[in-house]
Amino acid sequence: MPMSALARGGTASGPFSNTVAFADTTTPKPRRAPVECGDLPFLIRRDGTWLYRGTPINRKELVCLFSSVLRREDDGSYWLQTPAERGRIEVEDVPFVAVELDWTGDGRQQVLSFRTNVDQVVTAGPENPIRVAHDILTCEPTPYLLVRPGAGPFHIEARINRAVYYELVALAVPEWVGCRRMLGVWSSGKFFPLGEMPRGDE
Repeated sequence: MPMSALARGGTASGPFSNTVAFADTTTPKPRRAPVECGDLPFLIRRDGTWLYRGTPINRKELVCLFSSVLRREDDGSYWLQTPAERGRIEVEDVPFVAVELDWTGDGRQQVLSFRTNVDQVVTAGPENPIRVAHDILTCEPTPYLLVRPGAGPFHIEARINRAVYYELVALAVPEWVGCRRMLGVWSSGKFFPLGEMPRGDE
């Protein structure tokens, strides 16, 4: 069953079924390159909503299924790819949103775990770093968490929503990063700067 049929509410009985469970592994078969479908009419909005032909996909299990086959190429483009077919989709910012934070320990022993809008739990650390981007005009910070690597220098990330970001700020501690005094958080033995310490607070 093609991706378009699934998006309209079909069952996972075609190429997508292979992404969930490979039924017959007793007879090895040569791997064929997936069929190129070009641009698919999918859009992931900045708030994490998936649209198909402009209509939201309201079934969360479908969104989770599509997100499991999301890939990012070395040119930064996003693709849905199954063993049978692949097609390019549009993403407004990043495909996921970190909506919940859980933490254990403190200081350098602290571990931060994030739940995304597709219920994937990602623990921040050396392989899943937190980064903060700043708007060119307003300098407003936007934090991101690496969810999984892409095919090249561009990775698949989750934007950390505002409520979770405020929780991070509440956990922040000062540390020297080079010659700059930064506020940031520890997770899995790595320090992630969130912003520079105000001079009066140094």
